[in-house]
Amino acid sequence: MEFDGDLQTTLWTTAQAAEAAGVKPGVIRAWVHRGHLKRANSPLSRVPKYRAIDVVKAEKATRARARRTYAA
Repeated sequence: MEFDGDLQTTLWTTAQAAEAAGVKPGVIRAWVHRGHLKRANSPLSRVPKYRAIDVVKAEKATRARARRTYAA
C-alpha cells in the first residue's frame, strides 16, 4: 500500500490497516481487543476507523514483542 498523506490525520478501515501492517484483518481486531490499538471514530459507527499513526505504532510494538528472548 502506498501512502502519501499525514499519518496523524489519516483514518484507515480495518482492511486498510491490515494491508498497511502486513497482517490479516483479524489481527487488527485482536490488537483492539488487547488494547494495543484504539478506534479513532465513535464506537457507534458501523465501520471502525483507526489513525494511521496508531496502526504503525501497534505494528512496531507487536513486532518488537515477538522478538523477545527469554533466558532458559
